[in-house]
Amino acid sequence: NSKVNFFTGVPDSLLKNICAYITDNTAEKEHLIAPNEGASIALAAGNYLATGNLSLVYMQNSGIGNAVNPLLSLADSKVYGIPMLLMIGWRGEPGVADEPQHLKQGEVTLDLLESMKIPYVVLSDEEDRAFTETENIIDVAKEQKTPVAIVIRKGTFSSYKLQKAAGNTLPLSREDAISCVVDHLPENSLIVSSTGMISRELFETRELNACNHDSDFLTVGSMGHASQIALGVAMTKTDRNIVCFDGDGAMLMHLGSLSSIGKISPENYKHILFNNFVHDSVGGQPTASESVNYGSIALACGYTFSSQVASMDDLLQILPSFINHNKGPAILEICVRPGSRADLGRPSLSPKEMLKLFMENANG
Repeated sequence: NSKVNFFTGVPDSLLKNICAYITDNTAEKEHLIAPNEGASIALAAGNYLATGNLSLVYMQNSGIGNAVNPLLSLADSKVYGIPMLLMIGWRGEPGVADEPQHLKQGEVTLDLLESMKIPYVVLSDEEDRAFTETENIIDVAKEQKTPVAIVIRKGTFSSYKLQKAAGNTLPLSREDAISCVVDHLPENSLIVSSTGMISRELFETRELNACNHDSDFLTVGSMGHASQIALGVAMTKTDRNIVCFDGDGAMLMHLGSLSSIGKISPENYKHILFNNFVHDSVGGQPTASESVNYGSIALACGYTFSSQVASMDDLLQILPSFINHNKGPAILEICVRPGSRADLGRPSLSPKEMLKLFMENANG
């Protein structure tokens, strides 16, 4: 639409088709995948300051929390009055089957928009009607100088495959890397794994090895916060190795968390970054990882060990030094290829069941 000239956001599985289309059909300066949703709001604000035009900010409804502060204290009509169009994927819509981490967020999504007094429309799946709804809500944004939202139900957009797919041909799969790490960790280790494919593959690894799941806390939802959950555990369980399984998109979302880990500097903290350079579980959109030296950032924040590997041989060689390092937090970046096997399962235990098992182990 000629009324929108800049696109930014954090990819979402419900929006992967339109995000892929935007990626393939915009110039580099017209589209930027942001580290988190709040940053997207700020980018849209900056673009408005420079052009006077609206931006489209896309996000999963779970990202509303990251966006609330700049929406209300910067863009709101009672402050600067910066119009923009939010496109929000409605995970956990009431009556639609979804993963447990989306249920509460889905239940309150429209309530949150109403509480923030953000005009919105739940977009129709009829093309002509959807076009009219979009035109009308954009007019509201421009007339009232306010952010507005279109809420996207599951299945609204037709299928579109990303043509400019980011990717690499690295030899190591994430699941094989996870399996290797798990095999080499001391038995008393506790793992906090990031949301998405990493946690699913860790769960599957335990299943394939006929192991129970009481050593693992799978961080469902709350993207980017696994490292701080692990820090909270490590500060108390000082006699056990606390290992964070992280992803590059998640780490970028709250990169400042590394400074807290470095400041506290727990000797038992092991941080493993599985870096495939994309948002893997929401369509393979690229992260900014190609321009980021995670190890150098961690060392600058106070970590005392850093290494990067991209093959099984190198991983096997570095693991003993990494695991046995006890002079402060250590980070190991494992570069892996994108994707997962087609028959990858989902955790068969509920979040509350996994919480109970983990706490019994941690406090036993």
